Amino acid sequence: MNIYISNSSGQPIYEQIVVQIKQLIMSGELESGAPLPSMRLLAKELRISVITTKRAYEELEREGFITTVVGKGSFVSDLNHEIVKEEQLKKVEEHLTEAVLWGKQSGLSLEELVGVLKGLYEEDI
Repeated sequence: MNIYISNSSGQPIYEQIVVQIKQLIMSGELESGAPLPSMRLLAKELRISVITTKRAYEELEREGFITTVVGKGSFVSDLNHEIVKEEQLKKVEEHLTEAVLWGKQSGLSLEELVGVLKGLYEEDI
């Protein structure tokens, strides 16, 4: 499992971990039941605090992506990928609605707004 941390990103480290693990799960690279590295091992590999990895794992568990078994570790949960994808789409729509409102208030045309979205999508965020 390759996770890359950017210290220059405005995104907190735990969120970077959460996003990347979710992507690995949703893409099928991490399958249901697959073990995740221990919090200590991941912290050591990424050279970050165990508290940071703990926070990331807690967030993933709260969202249903992983299950933690005391004494055994954390594992990818059995997910209904369609339900998860639908929930993620709902969040994207909420954010895009806000962006459209801001765009309209700023006097941007649809083409300009689409151009901004394309530029951001193609950027390495």
